[in-house]
Amino acid sequence: MTDQVKHECGIAVIRLLKPLEYYYQKYGTWQYGLDKLYLLMEKQHNRGQEGAGLGAVKLDAAPGNEFIFRERALGSGAIPEIFANVHASFHSFSEEQLSNPSFVKSSVPYAAELFIGHLRYSTTGKSGLTYVHPLLRRNNWASRSLALAGNFNMTNVDEMFQQLLEEGQHPRDYADTFVMLESLGHYLDREVQYQYDRLDKTHLNGQEVSHLIEEKLDIPFLLKRASKKWDGGYALCGLIGSGDAFALRDPWGIRTAFYYHDDEVAVVASERPVIQTAFNLKKEDIRELQPGEALVVKRNGTVSQHQILPKKEKITPCSFERIYFSRGSDYDIYRERKELGRLLVPRIIEAINNDFDNTVFSFIPNTAEVAYFGMLQGLEDHFNHQKAITILEKGNSLTKTEIDTILSKRVRSEKVAIKDVKLRTFIAQGKTRNDLAAHVYDVTYGSLRRGVDTLVIIDDSVVRGTTLRQSILRILDRLDPKQIVIVSSSPQIRYPDYYGIDMSRMSEFIAFKAAIKLLKERGMQQVIDETYEKAVAQRHKKKEEIVNHVKDIYAPFSDEDISEKIARMLTSDNINAKVSMVFQSIEDLHKACPGHRGDWYFSGNYPTPGGNRLVNHAFINYMEGQENRPHQYSLDFSNNEG
Repeated sequence: MTDQVKHECGIAVIRLLKPLEYYYQKYGTWQYGLDKLYLLMEKQHNRGQEGAGLGAVKLDAAPGNEFIFRERALGSGAIPEIFANVHASFHSFSEEQLSNPSFVKSSVPYAAELFIGHLRYSTTGKSGLTYVHPLLRRNNWASRSLALAGNFNMTNVDEMFQQLLEEGQHPRDYADTFVMLESLGHYLDREVQYQYDRLDKTHLNGQEVSHLIEEKLDIPFLLKRASKKWDGGYALCGLIGSGDAFALRDPWGIRTAFYYHDDEVAVVASERPVIQTAFNLKKEDIRELQPGEALVVKRNGTVSQHQILPKKEKITPCSFERIYFSRGSDYDIYRERKELGRLLVPRIIEAINNDFDNTVFSFIPNTAEVAYFGMLQGLEDHFNHQKAITILEKGNSLTKTEIDTILSKRVRSEKVAIKDVKLRTFIAQGKTRNDLAAHVYDVTYGSLRRGVDTLVIIDDSVVRGTTLRQSILRILDRLDPKQIVIVSSSPQIRYPDYYGIDMSRMSEFIAFKAAIKLLKERGMQQVIDETYEKAVAQRHKKKEEIVNHVKDIYAPFSDEDISEKIARMLTSDNINAKVSMVFQSIEDLHKACPGHRGDWYFSGNYPTPGGNRLVNHAFINYMEGQENRPHQYSLDFSNNEG
């Protein structure tokens, strides 16, 4: 993705199921949980470089000692910073003390059995340490203390906020993270109170009452009560101060979560390969948390799965996880990205007019490399098929030299662009900034025949097109290609995402701007005006009744119409080569990623009612010139999380 887009946060949970002494004896360290958490977070660092945080819960902490810990930091170096701070807390202890698991257990911070980690990208909300997960709700009752972290965006925070008001609360923030924390905290309080009221306390002291409450906490029940009105995509993890842990996935399956457990450890993460790598496992050892399902680890170490919310009829896991966000080292994702490249071959052949002799294939940026391999494989298959047909048709009339010539034909592939350095373009403005941006990549001179060859470059997605216009096309044009064909392994991105990706304004999308220009050029301004009127007319309807009328903007045009317009918009006056665009079709996206059919940013088919409400509101803001204004209905809820 040549355009920088903030996206999916990363989560990690570890529950040690044995005493610290066990890990010290077997692995030579009581820091086994911390070390594994560090690996899980580093292997997911691409999912959030705005900040990071970790939390820990120590079981059986003696009264007067802390039982719940947290460390957070901002910036791309947040992971090493928070772990450095954790290790700095050990410096006040002697080597002898740190070699004694019993002493460590009783006296050393973060010598815990439960850990939670988070990598943050704020998608449409506020930044700052206050909003870095895990969020913490402290209480002297361990069973009422809660640490919460997640990968989510909620589309009905106004309703969730109102629910808290109706319960009698006074929420201190509108951000969905805080609303979810207080919602879960409220029902946790009620669950603790319920268990307290049921106990016969006649022959029990206070500590015995507390321990019985902790044993009886019904985590699935409180999750069901808290989440019944949630609308959005989420993978949510929590630690309770008394020792319970949970992970919950939304019933549409939008956000991802994977887990593994044995007799030593239970672990949850956003991606499968990070668990594989950290614990040296096979892919079949790891399970995916199902839509609406929760993994619950009780204080006593019991691990169980519970269907918290009914699985929705239409399951729509985010396809962008497969195209771009998740690590390409995952077995299935690697194959799917290759297939995305392979399926583009017929459109590419048409774009180059079947002229392989004068076409060079490459990729940019590095995240598109796997799709590039799939594209090359598809092109080679096409070549081999054509070779076989030629040989069969001409048969015995072919000479050895002619056969050698046919068999020697190859796809011309080159490493045309190489990312050099991360230039600090923010220090410059205006034309100077664009000039600097044009040097982010170096081109491989001599990889093309000047004025003769067509250059085909595959990217994983095209969102705004800004980087393509301001730098990439200018860089590639230095090689003097006859034509530049930009190939996107994803379809045209036409609609905002409200479930964890930083794509919320209509004017951000080059496909939307192309459709608007086409409507105006063809004298169809009434389509724009009527779409606005329809959006305004349903502004105050219940979200379940709202229809995505923004689809009307694209309806008059074919995909090819919009692709051609995008190509013209990206071609600045100083580009000599002809520029063409080839996009993946939604149909082929589903073929390549059959298990992840969430395509609302391409199709406009939002999986939850809140999505339709927000996309109409985004169009209203675009028409009224107020795109920087937060989404508003009865309440402001602008602070969604990644």
